[in-house]
Amino acid sequence: MGHSLLTQFDGLEFRPVTLPFVSSVDKAEEAVRKINLAAGESGVRPIIFSTLVQTDVRDVVKRSNGLFLDFFDAFVGPLEAELATRSTHRTGRAHGIADLTAYTTRINATNFALANDDGSGRDYEAADVVVVGVSRVGKTPTCLYMALQYGIFVANYPFTDDDLEGGRLPRAVEPYRHKLYGLTIRPERLQQIRNERRPDSRYASQQQVQYEIRTAETLFERYGIPCLDTTECSIEEIASHILDSAGIERRVRP
Repeated sequence: MGHSLLTQFDGLEFRPVTLPFVSSVDKAEEAVRKINLAAGESGVRPIIFSTLVQTDVRDVVKRSNGLFLDFFDAFVGPLEAELATRSTHRTGRAHGIADLTAYTTRINATNFALANDDGSGRDYEAADVVVVGVSRVGKTPTCLYMALQYGIFVANYPFTDDDLEGGRLPRAVEPYRHKLYGLTIRPERLQQIRNERRPDSRYASQQQVQYEIRTAETLFERYGIPCLDTTECSIEEIASHILDSAGIERRVRP
């Protein structure tokens, strides 16, 4: 299942357009229509970077009004000569389900994360880890990433005003404190994120943000909950920190 990348130059500006999964002659003809339209509108020949493997599909795209650059021409031919074997030219090999068990584990873990997101579901007994913290510190995307990439059963629970005012762990997660992992963030960054979601609201105010972060971090310290400042961390880094800190074995390796 190959695809081509259509690009244009407008002065020094570089504007890429991706045409994914051009896997049949019909789809190739549609890709050519888009390429030719772009050429007509801009007056500049589009440059096409192709990873198409099917000869009939590639031949269709080659006839477009663009400069066709084939990545495989540069590599497959020399490799065939060196290895004394022919490429199968089969598409979709990277997208198949090579390991059904691993695939099923990832899907089950993802469904679990969705069902136990933001305090819903609350099946914490079955969770490998429960991510806690105030709103918008990165809990949901981190949980989904760990589930989909590594097959980890992870839930998350958001600290609300009521939870923070009590000065104690919420009753829902208190029995599972050994599974908890806290996320925090610098107040100015959290205020920026919240202000994009709800501008000029109490939710995004400096006072509210500082109060929530301070109180949540106090809970982490009081109950010995490991935590991570996510201000300058990617989702991949956050997930790796959680799994390594909690000693959780990755069920699936990407």
